[in-house]
This record gives sequence, structure tokens and C-alpha cells, in this order.
Amino acid sequence: MPSFAAQQSLFRAYDIRGTNTHFTDEFVQALGNRFAQLYGSQRSQFTKNGNAQAATAVTCPPDNTVNVQQNIAAEIIVVIGYDMRHGSESIARTLSTVLAQQGLCIIQLGLVTTPMMAFWAKQYQGHGIIVTASHSARDILGIKWLVNHKSPSNVEIQTLYQQLISHTHYSSKNQVEQATLDSEPDSRHTNISSSTELSRTLPKELPAKQVTDVYIAAIEQVFCQLTQDNQAAPTNNQKTASKLNLVVVIDCMHGATGNITQRLFDRFCQHVIVLNDTPDGSFPLGNPDPAEPNRLTALQQAVISHHADIGLAFDGDGDRLMIVDNNGKVVMPDHLLYLLARIAVTERPDSLTSSLASEVLFDIKCAHHLPKLLADLGAMPVISKTGSSFMRQQVQHPNSQIVFAGELSGHFIFNDGRFIPYDDAIYAALRLLHWFAKPRNILDDKNALSDILQRLPAMVSTADHYLPMPQTARTDCSIMEQLTRVCTYLQQLASVTTHADLFDISDYRLDAADLPAAICESPVCTCSTVRSHIAVEQAKSLLPAGTRLSCIDGVRLDFAHGFGVLRQSNTSNSLTARFAGDSMDDLKDIQATFAALCRPFNTDLATQIVAMPAE
Repeated sequence: MPSFAAQQSLFRAYDIRGTNTHFTDEFVQALGNRFAQLYGSQRSQFTKNGNAQAATAVTCPPDNTVNVQQNIAAEIIVVIGYDMRHGSESIARTLSTVLAQQGLCIIQLGLVTTPMMAFWAKQYQGHGIIVTASHSARDILGIKWLVNHKSPSNVEIQTLYQQLISHTHYSSKNQVEQATLDSEPDSRHTNISSSTELSRTLPKELPAKQVTDVYIAAIEQVFCQLTQDNQAAPTNNQKTASKLNLVVVIDCMHGATGNITQRLFDRFCQHVIVLNDTPDGSFPLGNPDPAEPNRLTALQQAVISHHADIGLAFDGDGDRLMIVDNNGKVVMPDHLLYLLARIAVTERPDSLTSSLASEVLFDIKCAHHLPKLLADLGAMPVISKTGSSFMRQQVQHPNSQIVFAGELSGHFIFNDGRFIPYDDAIYAALRLLHWFAKPRNILDDKNALSDILQRLPAMVSTADHYLPMPQTARTDCSIMEQLTRVCTYLQQLASVTTHADLFDISDYRLDAADLPAAICESPVCTCSTVRSHIAVEQAKSLLPAGTRLSCIDGVRLDFAHGFGVLRQSNTSNSLTARFAGDSMDDLKDIQATFAALCRPFNTDLATQIVAMPAE
């Protein structure tokens, strides 16, 4: 039996993703068995929570294409879709077959976006799988999934891999029987592999038109309600939202959104021009990643040539959004995040208790102006680790007061009860267009998007750069652990009010409560020993009074006129860095500060930080 050691690299912080050569038939089959066990374990939980009766009320769409029998309480239903990549459909069909053979009800969605998979999962029990590698290169494949509406955590993803390699010696029959025993202890003599059960649980495929029709109808309902909410005297007879008087250009980047974009946006906007809307896994014009440098050039040119009001760009699986203004200028993700958060806060439905705080979640790579802008809206800004799955977990927390969440890479989640709380780029774009096209926005006296953006604080920033991971000695902690420890030390040292003599970092000891959890305590580790003397005044120069340090995800420093962040990537063996300032001089000063902090550990890293260009 295969060991699947080579596949370990596929199991990442957010999903399963990597080179297509690792997605062998044996691996996909084994992974399907693990998914079957994962979803099968929900059966007992489903019954224990008193949802067995609710399960019998779950109905598949009314065209009778999918005829799910209702006579088995707590039947597990999983929706499965795939993107346009070469190999994705084959993997999805294999997973569908394996899961169906193990007694799960499988509903095949065909080629869809990741948010559409999440939407359809919500129509049933919140279980779904989509075979996609999102914005990655064409030779990359991947899988994302939901269990009970929730994305897996990093720990859960690694647990799935450990289960995969520990069960490779089991036969498929033994796996089925064990999953049955685990999930249905009182039904040990039930043979779910019988011909009757296999016939009942063969994958059912929804017609493509139905998949899109139901999704579009749900979005249309949102905008009908928004239109009524904005009218002085709303009419109960209004069944459809009027079209927006906008010229919109959309770049689908040959991704999965191409299957639905023209039809959907034609429904809501009067003038729509769509680029690259044929799903094509070879990606002839480049990776389906709107955040890549110069990737939006074609969209910018099209916006100018068509005299459009706005340009929209979606990534490969439709969960990331970038935009271009009416002048053909790429809008900074921080500004887009602010605009969408403003929409979520100002259009918050009356059903949400006004006494509760409207929290807005943003990731650690967002610029320093954002917290103040959000506070000016009356929202409570909350910083988060980078990663849309982390954000979804926080949004879905039972005590969450988050009305909106977004991150620099273009993931945006509306949590105002109007639609599914998922990072759906198409939905976010339509919310932006609806707000932008209002007859008159109280806070803006000009319609042009460029004029609205002009009112936001000026800022000069670098892009979110990937830097090679510096090598450290075998006994050393990582570069990020070293930097975290020194910044914590410097912050305390800078708070010293007396002009003390020189301090030696190697002799300085912090209380355990003052150290971040990631700090290594090994006696042979040299991460706490920067071999230089730093005076109090030098510490104050590096981290002036008022500098805010955050170590929730790498090291972030907020200064009076800018910020910087350096962190370890969750998806590759590299560091990511971003810096911003109110002016070019501010930006260069902040880059110089980070370079000075990193130079004692790695001179190459310091040089790379200084060399990062402004956007």
C-alpha cells in the first residue's frame, strides 16, 4: 500500500493544494475514504443534537432530478463541485463515487465557484467539497471542504493527513464497516454496501441551470430587500430589483466565475462587458490571481476604453475580489475593504440589535489608516491573523458581533444576515455596485469612484511581497521567533524613562508572562542573544513611544505615520512582508527600521526589505 509521504506537503493551513502529480488515483481514493469517515461521523452527532427529525425534512431541488429518500433519519448529504482546472472534474467524480458507495447522499454541482458550493451546502446540512486550487498556477490542484458549514482548521487538516496515512493498510470494506460502527453503534448489522443502498446513494447531479438559478434568485432577493429598505415608502408588490445604471467591466481570468458572470450581472446592471469568461484550466493569459503585479492591465485598459464606472476582477474560484476605478487605477485593497465595511455597517438590517457593537475584522497585513477609518464609522476594528478560513471561524463563533470581515488578499465576508457568511467575490461586488449606484449617497457628493477614493487618507505602500525564508542554525529558533523576542524586549526597553547605561540583550531576562507563546525555551538556542549592545535611546529610536506591537501573526509594528508587518506564510516556506507610510519618506523610514531589526539575524533579509519598491 502507498505511504503517501509525498502528499504530506499538500496538507496546508487552509486546504489541500499542490502539484498535480501528487493527486494520484490511489491518493484520491484514500482521501475519499477519509472524507467518508469524516462526514459519516457527523451522523451520530446529527442525531445526538436532536436533528434527526430535521434531516427528514431536507429536500433536494423540486425538479425530481435528485430524489433523496426521506425514510432514513439523519442521512448525511454532501454537495460536491469542481473548478475549471485540468483534472479537477475527475477528482470530484472519484470523491463523489467513493462517498456515495459508503452510504452518503452526494449531490454533484458540476463546475461552480467555491462560494456557490458553500451556498448549496447551506441549503442542506452544511457539508460540501469543491476541487479547486483557487488562484494558483495551472499545474496546481486542490480541495476545499466544509463540515457543518465550517472550514477546517489547520489542526483538523493535519489530523486528516494523519488519519490518511494510518489507515492505508485497511481494505475499503473494513473502512466502510468501521465508519458504520463508529457512527451508528446500534445499527451494526446494517449492510450499507448492499445493492439497494448503493442504488439509493449513487451520486445525483443537479442541472447546471438549476444550480445557477437558485443562487441568482437568492441574491436577487437580497437586492429587492435592500431596494425596499432604501425607499421612503417601500412597496410590498416589488418582486425584482431594478437594474443599476452603471457601465461595468469584469475580468473572470478564465476562472469558474465565467460560467455565471455575464448572466448574473446582466440581471443587475444595464451595461456589462465581460473579459476572459471561458473557463480554461490552461490559463492562457496568466494565473487567475487578480493580486499579482500587472495582472489587471487588460481590465484597466478596458475600463478606460469603454468609459466604464468600475472594473471588477475575480480569482479562479470566485472568492477574491479586486477592483479598478473609473480612471483605470487599481484600488488599494485596504480602501476596498473600507468601502465594503462601510456598506455592511451603514446597511445593517434592523433585525440586528443596534445595541450590539458592529465589529469589523481585518487581517494583520492591512494598513495603519484602516482602524481609525472603521472607528469613524462607529464600528469596532478587530485585527486578525491572515487567512480567510481563520476569519470565517471567528465570524461563525456563537458570540460573534462581527458584521463584516476582510483581508488584504481580497476575501470579504458580509455577516449581516442577508446572505451566507462566506467570502463570495460576486456577492461582495454586487453589494458594492448597489451602494455605489444609489441616486445619491449622503456622505459623497460625487458619483465617480475615483472621487470617493480621493477622500480617503493618502498612503504609499509596498505590495504584499514574498521573501525567501532565511536559513538559521540547527539549534536556533526561526527568524520570526527571534524577531518577536527582540521586538518584545525593545518595547520594554524603550519604555525605560531613565537614561540607563548600555544593556546587553544576552543578559536581559523577561518574565515568562511577558514572552509570546512561540518563544523557544531551549537552553541551547541562541534566539535571545543578539550579539550587540543596544542603548535605551537606540531602542526608543527603533520603537518610539506610542509604537504598537502585535505578535498574533508574525511581527506588526504600527508607528505614528505608517506600519510594517513581517510574517511566515501559511501556504509556502517563505516570509511575507508589507510596509506603508503616509508619504514616501515615511515608508522608507519604516522599511529601514525593519531592516535594522532583522540585520543582526540575517543581512540578506534586511537588504531585501529595504529594496522592496512602493506600488
